[in-house]
Amino acid sequence: MRINPLIQFMKQMQSKVNSSIYASMQGQSSAQHIAFLRQLQKEVKLEESLEIPLNELNVVVFDLETTGFFPDQGNKILSIGAVKVKGGEVRHEECFYTLVQCNAELTPEIKQLTGLKEEDLEGAPELSKVLVAFYEFVKGEVLVAHHASHEKSFLQHFNWKLFRTHFRHRIVDTSFLLKIADPHSNLIRLEDCCEHCGIPVKDRHHALGDAKMTAALWSVYVDKIQERGCKTLRDVYEKLSR
Repeated sequence: MRINPLIQFMKQMQSKVNSSIYASMQGQSSAQHIAFLRQLQKEVKLEESLEIPLNELNVVVFDLETTGFFPDQGNKILSIGAVKVKGGEVRHEECFYTLVQCNAELTPEIKQLTGLKEEDLEGAPELSKVLVAFYEFVKGEVLVAHHASHEKSFLQHFNWKLFRTHFRHRIVDTSFLLKIADPHSNLIRLEDCCEHCGIPVKDRHHALGDAKMTAALWSVYVDKIQERGCKTLRDVYEKLSR
């Protein structure tokens, strides 16, 4: 039987990341996880990130694969992928990827879209541990996602449900930059935006694959909006509010 190369890659990445990320979490209680997250949220400096020059701003670009669009209606996170971008340079060696334990039956549409099956998720870490590991990876950096309202809604929901703490990280949507640099393009889908910029579309609807494509997109558009006078995130928000 032919093995899907994408699924094989996903399993290899999960094994690689889990061995390093979760080792430090063994024996930690849920109370310790909650304490860690609450302290981290206090240390997030939202205002400072607005003034850092975009060509010096460190961000974590991430993507979630989920069972649907509405966490408050029972939709779940299936995987998280992220990559760091430092000063506009995508750091492919600094990435995060893991599947998330899910005992619910996946719809045929989700299976086809993500390539995931129930057996891929049964032995994965539970979401509370995944989120703690993800935030350990992110620290206080700015988060970036493509059409970020989806990711933000899930993190807000599960932060409160699991840890009773509010989600406070700043998330910047790549579509903000597109609106400034290419206001008449009408590009929406990640793959269309990437093709428009000459970025290869690879491993679509895989959390780490999408994160890496979004990171490349971020780097391209950071350069473009700086040419249009936007030097900081504050400039971006002010430009969008006009």
